[in-house]
Amino acid sequence: MGAVFFYHLTRDPVEVTLPMLLGRAREAGWRVLVRGGDAGRLDWLDQKLWMGDGFLPHGLAGGPHDADQPVLLTTGAAAPNGAACLMAVDGASVSAEEAGAMERVCILFDGNDPAAVEAARGQWRDLTSAGVSAQYWSQDGGRWQKKAESGA
Repeated sequence: MGAVFFYHLTRDPVEVTLPMLLGRAREAGWRVLVRGGDAGRLDWLDQKLWMGDGFLPHGLAGGPHDADQPVLLTTGAAAPNGAACLMAVDGASVSAEEAGAMERVCILFDGNDPAAVEAARGQWRDLTSAGVSAQYWSQDGGRWQKKAESGA
């Protein structure tokens, strides 16, 4: 069973943090599913990922080659690309069953949005009460620091 890492974005927005995390996941050899709650927002994020530094191969779900994508952006629950890592953005849901099936789950949330913070707290409570191991990371002075851990 993998762990869920919560990333409290206080300095860098999702379009800056996500590529860094995706790069690390790819270095670990994992295929990644990026789940969002809004197709329009994922289209925007898709453009940001293509225009960023470095080459990060990825695609939007719904194409003929979803199973071949190392990183697949979707609003859906299925992982046709055989993802070992799930990254949830913009309040997308993650079940305890999914967390247990993945090597890693990353939940990125905007620390400047009170509703996003409260939603992430709810996800933490739900997942940890279901026995999922979790870590909470926050940006302090530009560096990521682990602030809390639950389970093992």
